[in-house]
Amino acid sequence: MMNKLLTIALVLLVFNCKTPEARRPITVKSGSFIDASVERNKKLNAKEKASIEKLMKQQKQDYIASKSGFWYFYNNKSITDTLKTPSFGDIINYTFNIKALNGTIIYSAEELKIQTYTMDKEELFTGLREGLKLLKSGESATFLFPSQKAYGYYGDENKIGRNTPIICEVTINSITKN
Repeated sequence: MMNKLLTIALVLLVFNCKTPEARRPITVKSGSFIDASVERNKKLNAKEKASIEKLMKQQKQDYIASKSGFWYFYNNKSITDTLKTPSFGDIINYTFNIKALNGTIIYSAEELKIQTYTMDKEELFTGLREGLKLLKSGESATFLFPSQKAYGYYGDENKIGRNTPIICEVTINSITKN
């Protein structure tokens, strides 16, 4: 009799035990912050693009739209096909300046001095890195970079403010192949 009661109690115990149910989240996030951020960036990009397009019309230069999202024109273009653009690991010796869209100099070439950059192996803001890839030794160009191709949301934490599109005048002095 005792065995029957024990067996029944065990059977009831096994069948009545449930695994713990997962807790449901108390609040559900909707992603509204991300949606607002995307919308804010779209408006910022449109505003910067409009400012850059207005500047290009005023300057009446033959600007080229890059595949990387900036615009440029050559101040001095090489006519020989023997010169090559830099590739990964090449050492580039160049000078440049940085201006605001209104033409005010932010950093002069004298202030920035001659720069040496190993292509794609060192830190450099996106627009300038992509712009250097377009130039050959002896060439110079003027680039119009929207803020996301320049110093972005934080600026350079010195003279360039956040979300600031810039103009860079760049001259390649030499390219040493790796």
